[in-house]
Amino acid sequence: MTTITRLFDFPHYQLEKFNLEKALVTKYNGKWVATSTKEYVEKANQISRGLLRLGVQPNDKIAIISSNNRTEWNITDIGVLQIGAQDVPIYPTISQEDYEYVLNHSEAKYCFVSDDEVFQKVENIKANVPSLKEVFSFNTIDGCKSWEKVLELGKDDSNQEEVEKIMASVKEDDLATLIYTSGTTGRPKGVMLSHKNVVSNSINSSTRFPIVDGETSALSFLPVCHIYERMLMYLYQYRGVSIYFAESLETISDNLKEVKPEVMTAVPRLLEKVYDKIIAKGADLTGVKKKLFFWAVELGLKYEPYEANGWWYEKKLGLARKLIFSKWQEALGGNLKLIASGSAALQPRLARVFNAAGIGVMEGYGLTETSPVISVNELANKGFKIGTVGRMIPDTEVKIAEDGEILVKGPQVMQGYYKDEEKTNEVLKNGYFHTGDIGEVDSNGFLKITDRKKEMFKTSGGKYVAPQLIENAMKQSRFIEQIMVIGEGQKMPAAFIQPNFEFLKEWAERKGIKIEGEIHEILNDQAVIDRYQTEVDQHNEKFGKWERVKRFELTPDEWSIDAGHLTPTMKLKRKVIKEKYKDLYSKIYG
Repeated sequence: MTTITRLFDFPHYQLEKFNLEKALVTKYNGKWVATSTKEYVEKANQISRGLLRLGVQPNDKIAIISSNNRTEWNITDIGVLQIGAQDVPIYPTISQEDYEYVLNHSEAKYCFVSDDEVFQKVENIKANVPSLKEVFSFNTIDGCKSWEKVLELGKDDSNQEEVEKIMASVKEDDLATLIYTSGTTGRPKGVMLSHKNVVSNSINSSTRFPIVDGETSALSFLPVCHIYERMLMYLYQYRGVSIYFAESLETISDNLKEVKPEVMTAVPRLLEKVYDKIIAKGADLTGVKKKLFFWAVELGLKYEPYEANGWWYEKKLGLARKLIFSKWQEALGGNLKLIASGSAALQPRLARVFNAAGIGVMEGYGLTETSPVISVNELANKGFKIGTVGRMIPDTEVKIAEDGEILVKGPQVMQGYYKDEEKTNEVLKNGYFHTGDIGEVDSNGFLKITDRKKEMFKTSGGKYVAPQLIENAMKQSRFIEQIMVIGEGQKMPAAFIQPNFEFLKEWAERKGIKIEGEIHEILNDQAVIDRYQTEVDQHNEKFGKWERVKRFELTPDEWSIDAGHLTPTMKLKRKVIKEKYKDLYSKIYG
């Protein structure tokens, strides 16, 4: 049996152990098309042979930019890694300038793109990237060579021996991939991850997944250019899980019903949206049905794991599951056992209500620099505690520094930032990676994140404010889509609030508030402002006097990745948002 020490060992191991008919499944023109493990390995070998014939050498960099997760991505990934080259996955929606920066900084020789939109962005800057020899596309598009050309080049297997020779020479500590993190500040940094970094993380994280080896299926839609979903690809391959790629964010609910997966990953924003949709449906019910629905939700919001609420609660929960929550499960395909949530803080109420509904939402924690998982909750082994990010995965040590910062040691810690010794030395000290997050570990080994070290600020009164805690509480309001707490060096905290325009519109219609033209034109209506004040006051109750949001301004536009408010993983770009709304800032602080 293949011992897994390098990333390309995963598909070879899967072939020996599970030999799946459906290893990778992508939808083309309305039809699911499966690639078996055998085809996966054969095509990856073909890509390796083709790239060798194109003159690719060990340590060359190959960029992959795809708008969606798809079988071709995984085949290309393994094909690149088998010949000792490194791949550089790039987030498709970043700006053209960032494309240019990353391609130049990594000195990418070749680039694989998914579609015309991405191709055009690369074309526009190609002249400024001297290292880039050729672009290949997964889709058939005018003016771009097809990735099939590389497969064609590799059809003749007379150089397979050379591929095998290079494969044998790749060591676990060799660099595997460069992942450029979309910084909330400044230029992206290239995180250097070795084979061992990601292999160890996949195998150690897999101990927390309720997977029946060789029989489980997963739905994948979080961008695979991020290490979170990508590490899971290898984890799934290791455990013989069939991977189905969702078509897009818009089609997720249809894809869930078609695939009926047991496991998937999500970010809190998506879970918030699913929850809001469910609640909106419940609000449309009438009479007894509506009463029952909200009785079940209320019950769910009090959920504690391991029957801690006692037999009477469990009895009522059993009834709620039968009458109400079974419909939630059906809407998610009916088989979902686990949703691993990462990349941002999950509101405890969501963990409670989904788990009450029998859908195991388990929050974890990690960073690109830690390949990524450091800790994660699990249902088994009493490993689930709401409001925490679970216990550390095997081989991982966490130490809390004197100032509360989380420090990590383990095989998943990156090699450093590419071509940036100074930044590397800032975060890798005495064998520990400094995460920049503040947290604590309780007596049972559960890690709790309390804030981002960099994002905490002091008011002029010298009091510390942790904006994320306040923002997460406020975002529970159906009126609030996004919120950013401000007030560094000022006498009091305040906030910019992006309304949930859809919900605000419904509310305004119910209240008979006239909307002439665009919805944002009612933001100055006193009744609207008062309603938001009520929401803010209600959530302020949970915080100390110095932390409470004393004033707020509603922003007229939607915060988005494209407009620059958010990073690709939906984190707030605080500097950018503050700059965009400097007029509102002066209105608040004068």
